[in-house]
Amino acid sequence: MCKPFGLAMDCLVDKYFEMKVYTCVSEAVITEFIPTSTPKFKFYSNNGIQFVLFEELASKLKMLKEQHELTLRSSDFTKSIAESAQKRITKIFCSLMFCLDELGVWLALKAAESLSSNEIESFSWGHSGDRVVKDFILEGVHALKSYLQCDPQWSIGDNIKSDVKMGLLTSKVCCLVDSLLEYRGLTDMRCIIFVERIITAIVLEDLLNTLLPKYNSWKTKFIAGYNFGLQNQSRTKQNEIVNEFRMGLVNIIVATSILEEGLDVQRCNLVIRFDPCPTVCSFIQSRGRARMRNSDYILMVKSGDSVTCSRLEKYLASADIMRKESLRHSSLPCDPFEGDEFDKEAYHVSSTGAIANLSSSISLIYLYCSRLPADGYFKPAPRWDKETGTLYLPKSCPLQPICVEGNKKHLKNIACLEACKQLHKIGALTDNLVPDIVIEEAEVEEFGNEPYDENQPTFVPFGLVNSVSNNSHTIYHCYLMELSQNFSYDISVQDIFLAIRIELDPEIGCTQFDMGFDRGSVSLKLRYKGTINLSPNLVLLCKKFQVTLLGSIIDHSMNKLATSLDKCYLEDNVEIDYLLLPAIGKGEKSHVNWLAIKSVEPSSFTCKYHQPHIETKSGLVCTCKLQDALVCTSHPGGKIYFYITTGIMELHGNSPMELRGGEVTTYKKYYEQHHGIQLQFENQWLLKARHHFKVKNYCHGQKQGKDGEASKAFVELPPELCSIVMSPIKDSIIYTFSFIPSIMHRLESLLGAFNLKKMHLDHCTQNEIQTIKVLEAITTKRCNEAFHYESLETLGDSFLKYAASQQLFKTYKNHHEGLLSVKREKIISNAALCKLGCSSGLPGFIRNEPFDPHAWTIPGDKPESLKLEELVIKGKKIYVHGKRKLNRKIIADVVEALIGAFLSTGGEISALLFMDWVGIKVSFDKIPYERHFDIQPEKLLNVRFLESQLKYSFHDHSLLVEALTHGSYMLPEVPRCYQRLEFLGDSVLDYLITWHLYNEYPGMSPGQLTDMRAASVNNDCYAWSAIKHGLHKHVLHASQELHKHIAVTLNNFDKLSSSSTFGYESEASPPKVLGDIIESLAGAILVDSGFNKEVVWQSIRPLLEPLVTPETLKLHPIRELNELCQKRSYKIVLEDVSRKDGVTNYRMKVEADGVIHEYEYTGPALRDTAKKIACKEILNSLKEDL
Repeated sequence: MCKPFGLAMDCLVDKYFEMKVYTCVSEAVITEFIPTSTPKFKFYSNNGIQFVLFEELASKLKMLKEQHELTLRSSDFTKSIAESAQKRITKIFCSLMFCLDELGVWLALKAAESLSSNEIESFSWGHSGDRVVKDFILEGVHALKSYLQCDPQWSIGDNIKSDVKMGLLTSKVCCLVDSLLEYRGLTDMRCIIFVERIITAIVLEDLLNTLLPKYNSWKTKFIAGYNFGLQNQSRTKQNEIVNEFRMGLVNIIVATSILEEGLDVQRCNLVIRFDPCPTVCSFIQSRGRARMRNSDYILMVKSGDSVTCSRLEKYLASADIMRKESLRHSSLPCDPFEGDEFDKEAYHVSSTGAIANLSSSISLIYLYCSRLPADGYFKPAPRWDKETGTLYLPKSCPLQPICVEGNKKHLKNIACLEACKQLHKIGALTDNLVPDIVIEEAEVEEFGNEPYDENQPTFVPFGLVNSVSNNSHTIYHCYLMELSQNFSYDISVQDIFLAIRIELDPEIGCTQFDMGFDRGSVSLKLRYKGTINLSPNLVLLCKKFQVTLLGSIIDHSMNKLATSLDKCYLEDNVEIDYLLLPAIGKGEKSHVNWLAIKSVEPSSFTCKYHQPHIETKSGLVCTCKLQDALVCTSHPGGKIYFYITTGIMELHGNSPMELRGGEVTTYKKYYEQHHGIQLQFENQWLLKARHHFKVKNYCHGQKQGKDGEASKAFVELPPELCSIVMSPIKDSIIYTFSFIPSIMHRLESLLGAFNLKKMHLDHCTQNEIQTIKVLEAITTKRCNEAFHYESLETLGDSFLKYAASQQLFKTYKNHHEGLLSVKREKIISNAALCKLGCSSGLPGFIRNEPFDPHAWTIPGDKPESLKLEELVIKGKKIYVHGKRKLNRKIIADVVEALIGAFLSTGGEISALLFMDWVGIKVSFDKIPYERHFDIQPEKLLNVRFLESQLKYSFHDHSLLVEALTHGSYMLPEVPRCYQRLEFLGDSVLDYLITWHLYNEYPGMSPGQLTDMRAASVNNDCYAWSAIKHGLHKHVLHASQELHKHIAVTLNNFDKLSSSSTFGYESEASPPKVLGDIIESLAGAILVDSGFNKEVVWQSIRPLLEPLVTPETLKLHPIRELNELCQKRSYKIVLEDVSRKDGVTNYRMKVEADGVIHEYEYTGPALRDTAKKIACKEILNSLKEDL
């Protein structure tokens, strides 16, 4: 058979490059491994900015252009200078007109400002022609700026629709912003926006960096090619931006076509074509930038542009045609290359058909080594000793040296093939013969990008929901809320009965707490008083009472009150069902004040003494009904005011009234002149009344100022203006009920926390915990209450990290540190914890909003928004009251906080039981950990000195050697490097230090624990400790770079304060290796002692002394500067970093009260250290001005 020449050449090429061709039964199989983005069309309206506005600004710019062209013509410039300047003015004018028409006034202004920037290298402004061009741009800036608002509080994007209406942005730009905001729930955004013009890329970067921080923390940068007069970027700068994009430091790149080819970012999950693709090649290439699974490819098209839409649809079809053609060609036969027996020896994996042979074995081993953990001083690679025929793999590989015999020409290939076999047998290579970490990382990435619905339910505590029969009596359990006010006021708080359908657990039923109010605090104590059997009529009366009283306090609206009372009836449907009843008497003699409850029906009140009657809006009533009443008055314009009457005054409409200015008038004249009301019964006695009380949020736990209190406590009211709402009712009852929303919110929160605790206890009865701890763990900082979960979350995070690390370390004895870290990430990542939290029903219990008393649901009220849905979670019936947004991190934080709550209350076993309930399967079971390393530690280390420093004697000295061996030390007598022990030690030190701080300083604020942990648990802190105790001299390594770095660090060490190990003062970071060995030594001691954490703490703690205290705590300069800027509304106006030839340049500017504070660092430090130095210097400058 004679093969076509082209096909034969294809076979030769395939053989030469060791290529393998696979075919799949369908394209669906390919998409499992090669993700394809989903195209989506986004249509924007055809409306640009208003024609009148466009014409006005366009004519101004055109007039400026003509003026400066005239200047050029009338000046004595040479012809070449004048023509060059005129071309630049024309080009700039066209750019501004383009931005004005396509993007809007604000972006046109940004384009002008960009062109006029002093940092533009294209214009030197040195020649006269350049000055004319500069003047044109600056006057253009002024013309565009004159249209913008002068309000310093205004910012673009505060109201995007308004910005579009005013012409500041076009509907096309609005469509782009709306498209991006649809993805704001993504925690790891990577987006490329393709534009046609460089000026578009520049100004969109400015817009997105101004607008997006209002919604998330995304950072935007642009990449564009060269264009005269615009911000040109070097190839180095573009590469830096791409690297930042890969690492997640930049989330959005606005790019021209320069980025359509060659960019491979696996995590890119969104591509947006702001401008249409000019060619099918551009379409396919830009679409291919979206490499993440489930990524999107958004095509923005103007509404009604059928030509562009049709062209893009053809492009989509063309891509399908190309794929089909490729599949057709793949079916052509290709005969194997004959005559080479080299690859007959091969390793086959039967389950997948994967093959490794002598040709591919070396590259496969290099690939495997490239995925092993590395640092700045060592890149893992195999070492081949051709004299002995021995292959040495890096220390992080579990294989021992492989020695082979055979044909010397192919000996290395044979050794590598044998290594591939052994690596596959121990699982280091998968059945597809790729490094196991590749698969693990892909799974973690895919798991982290699974869709998540931020709309999560809000649960109503069990026991507060029930139905009330209209045909039979209802039994309520009564709890007396004994209230004590710790301040003096002319009104005293009264006790209140809480009547609920179930008997509460004693922990809730006997609870007591303090709440901060306007003038001090109020103490509450619950006491069980037995049951009460109420008829349907009495239940309805009680509900009307609390709806009326609480509704008037919360809403101050008769219309809302009337609507609520219309819906206040008994039915079989479930509702929020508990009663709040005023009490009379104290202690054991307390009973329900039925007279006050009946005040909701004033007409049923019978007068005993037949006092004179008086005219009111409610008609002719007995004077006694207005002695203690809640009334409302209506004024012209529909205004309604509520008042509390406390008596009858010996004043009438014609009595003199002194005004604030000292003038004297009569009440009749006052109401006529100020309110337009003509009194009809001017001789009636006036009522003494006070303003109705306002409801506030008292759940903050602190004393509030006396805001909003009327300047005049009492007013005089003409009875004829008053409608009786409730009578008789004392002002002390009304005053007490103004606190009820906050009190009940706290009780409802406690009950919700108890319900969550009960769900867990039903699974694990012995795992007891205080409800208040659970409440703390489910309360976020955003609630603005006296407690939140930050401290417990910090503690739980450290314990979870340690628990997962020790189990992985013991279970996977052949896994290197990188693989262990990836496996740990699958257990403790926010995505994993959020998924487990949701499956356990935690989101419904989380408290993430400040309490709003005006949104609180009054029991018995039935607003349209109240729709209770039944839900079953882990066998428990729960009622859902609406939904709210919760991001993944909050749910993950609450899982960690609950772990911390159980840990702090019941110890490690308690925490592990909760973790098991939520779905985190780890344990502290002892697993045999055998080591058989035949080494002679004394020949490698000064064992006696090291054990004296550590105050610990090793049973297995090979652990000490391993803990001090860097990956670069490739000598065969040491079988492993420290990375696995560092993985374990990092987690145990984090946990031990956090546990110490949490228990040592129980009174510190939640934020303080986080700050103290950050100051104590960091690599720099460990590294300075290692140097202080001379451990750097005992590190086994073979890296010249590490040796140099240690020497430089030692020179800086003497400059540090002896009382601090934070390392914040240093202008150079010590080698990470020195911090790693503290962690690896902790891991070695943990393993050698049989996982005894107390032994580790006793050994390592002296090395870290002095430990941080609240008094010695220093914030990291970057954190301190950010907090100062946030507190005082300072603005970081510039932050620019570059690194070339080992030299970092870091510039920072901060604007504080109109003054610019700036600092520029140039030196060998890495980016993070350079930023720390710049922040520290700017902080010092700011503090001098404070």
